[in-house]
Amino acid sequence: MLPVVSIVGRPNVGKSTLFNRIVGERQAIVDDKPGVTRDRHYGESNWNGKDFTVIDTGGYLSSDSEVMSKGVREQVEIAISQSDVIIFVVDVTQGLTDLDDDVTKLLRRQKKPVILAVNKADNQDRIWSAQEFYRLGFNELYPVSSTSGTGTGDLMDAVVEHLPDTEPEEETKEPKIAFIGRPNVGKSSLLNALLNDERSIVTDIPGTTRDAINSKLTYAERDIILVDTAGMRRKTKVKENIEFYSSIRTSKSIRECDVAVLLVDAVQGLEKQDIKILKEAEKYNKGLILALNKWDLVEKETNTERDYRNFIYEMLPEMNYIPIVTISALTRQRINKVLDLCLEVIEERNKKITTHELNEFLEKILKERPLPMSGRRQLNIKYGTQVKVNPPVFIYFMNKPRELPANYRRYIHNKMRQTFGFKGVPLTLTFREN
Repeated sequence: MLPVVSIVGRPNVGKSTLFNRIVGERQAIVDDKPGVTRDRHYGESNWNGKDFTVIDTGGYLSSDSEVMSKGVREQVEIAISQSDVIIFVVDVTQGLTDLDDDVTKLLRRQKKPVILAVNKADNQDRIWSAQEFYRLGFNELYPVSSTSGTGTGDLMDAVVEHLPDTEPEEETKEPKIAFIGRPNVGKSSLLNALLNDERSIVTDIPGTTRDAINSKLTYAERDIILVDTAGMRRKTKVKENIEFYSSIRTSKSIRECDVAVLLVDAVQGLEKQDIKILKEAEKYNKGLILALNKWDLVEKETNTERDYRNFIYEMLPEMNYIPIVTISALTRQRINKVLDLCLEVIEERNKKITTHELNEFLEKILKERPLPMSGRRQLNIKYGTQVKVNPPVFIYFMNKPRELPANYRRYIHNKMRQTFGFKGVPLTLTFREN
């Protein structure tokens, strides 16, 4: 895991603006109204050669002073427990406040490094005024302007100086399979059934698994790593701050896995949050499998499974390459089929199509459906080649690639799947000018 840097402080001191400055993108909402950041935001950054995760703990806080104090306290406590370094932001234009003192008292009770950033110090007078904050008792303070960037370089030098040294993770030959999905769909139960071991706590309380848990399994004479992730909730359902940190770990597990198995509660059916999770995994070009869990609880007729599968593909017409399997982690029904599909998808991710095969394919489909004209000029794809496996990436060289219609791109994509398979594997097709 990357080291974690959390930004804490009372509302409207510029935490989100500083977050954007550090991450380098406008990922957080920035507004002059207190409490605009209603959700936690995170991003990855690099400074002086060190990679780390940055958390903006802005959070929505009521204008009621008692509720606000409680909310800030909760955020700081979570940051303390989850972070390696904490940036404590105060506002030089407003001076010291009682809430700043309260945050300081919380931070003094722990051993994590705290870097004091006196924000909005965008002129010499304000930089001098920042010295007032030495009264908080910190050895060093850093006058900064998160809007203009003044002083943020020195601030980040201090931050990375306190980050723990992280050794690069060893490249493992074993493929990683991550079980993803909403809370309480049976991820831990499936993992336990496959391992025959109670390595994950299984309860009916959603969100029991807060961290990703890795387990090694030998199956079909192959070693694989199984990853049980914390359930991904809709943001409106994330009532505990700790859930936010769990969702970060889940997203990281998705990015690092080879195959993501989305578990869906077959009784509840496919929901919007399931689709969102699936599309996140597709965005990272992971192998994909959809497992309908709790199939033993579904009332069935002759074609229930077929109809259910067709219904899902109708909801996800551009993701009909994803295999669907019905299982029951509780009764162990078809749980090994999940692993069989995972190994199959891993092979598909590593599939290599020769340039000769690809160009024979290209010649055939261009005859079946000739390329359209672009003005008075005929579009022409000259040749294609596969430039990467795991995941597969293809480049097609042509004249005027920007003029190639989206429906023709989909036609090539669909024909490639019909011809070469790539079951459960997102394909990346790039068209370049030649």
